Amino acid sequence: MRQITVDLGPRSYAVLVGAGLVGGVGPECARLGLGRRVAVVTQRAVGAHAARVVESLRGARFSPAVIEVPQGEAAKSPDEARRLWDAFLHHGLDRGIAYVQVPTTLLAQVDASVGGKVAVNHPGAKNLIGAFHQPRLVVIDPATLGTLPEREYRSGLAEVVKTGAALNADLFASLEESASLLGRRDAAVLETVVASCCAEKATIVEQDEREETGLRMVLNYGHTIGHALETLGGYETWRHGEAVSVGIAAAARLSVRLGLTDPGVAARQVALLEAVGLPTRFGAPAPREVLETLRRDKKARDGRVVFVLLKALGRAEVSTDVPSELVLEVLEEVHGGPTPVGGQQRG
Repeated sequence: MRQITVDLGPRSYAVLVGAGLVGGVGPECARLGLGRRVAVVTQRAVGAHAARVVESLRGARFSPAVIEVPQGEAAKSPDEARRLWDAFLHHGLDRGIAYVQVPTTLLAQVDASVGGKVAVNHPGAKNLIGAFHQPRLVVIDPATLGTLPEREYRSGLAEVVKTGAALNADLFASLEESASLLGRRDAAVLETVVASCCAEKATIVEQDEREETGLRMVLNYGHTIGHALETLGGYETWRHGEAVSVGIAAAARLSVRLGLTDPGVAARQVALLEAVGLPTRFGAPAPREVLETLRRDKKARDGRVVFVLLKALGRAEVSTDVPSELVLEVLEEVHGGPTPVGGQQRG
């Protein structure tokens, strides 16, 4: 087992990474002295993993209630949040609920479960309504990835590539070397990669927990255009990682066009994304539609789109000085690929 500490003073917490940890959630929660009434919020697709968590909690003398939410982005709505509040009240939970993350997707394991960002979607923008609320514990069992559908697994790899590209050049190089093993879900490689990504994110969160200095925004590399694609697809067409992958390819091109980095840096990113089976171009919507959606993004400042760009692998910076005409040109360059539909991609 590997342990990463997110050092936030009185809000510090551990991120535990290791095979079989799903079966140890109960004892870990007991060690924290958490209240005995708990709710396990889950989805039908991961029912087997949730059952192991419930069994572990009961074995540690907790009283768990199981609450199901819809699959995917449909769960991230104000209506679903309200339904969860009602369910928590019904099961006797009160204010000050401790929050423990047990992520079972690669996307959640390497990114969403660490850092305390909580949000729901709005029809106009992804993750528009939210807050910062740190978990008390994160328990990551890479073995759960064995049941993840292929498309969902590959989607998560986009956040892995993002972490290496934006934060750690050595990690990026190791991903290039182990791309085929990642594609085969090699257990040893996955545990190392997941722990490395969590450690990188922890370092950023410790320095800028609430995005007040701008440092934490480097974690959004590829997300500006990625979020726009998700929004225009109604949160159904694109998996998050697929959209972010296209966003990374576009941001890499922007970095070159602005003279921040050389073409080889962009080429390596595109090559790695494609090596792990991710898209680097999009078909629909039209580039101009994407540009208009970017201007409404929650990260836009006074109508100016905020981009994370690379000066080199592992060296990201935030910019609000990217001309709209250049953004449109790059969007047209990465336009013309397949648009995901359902479980397949159409050409």
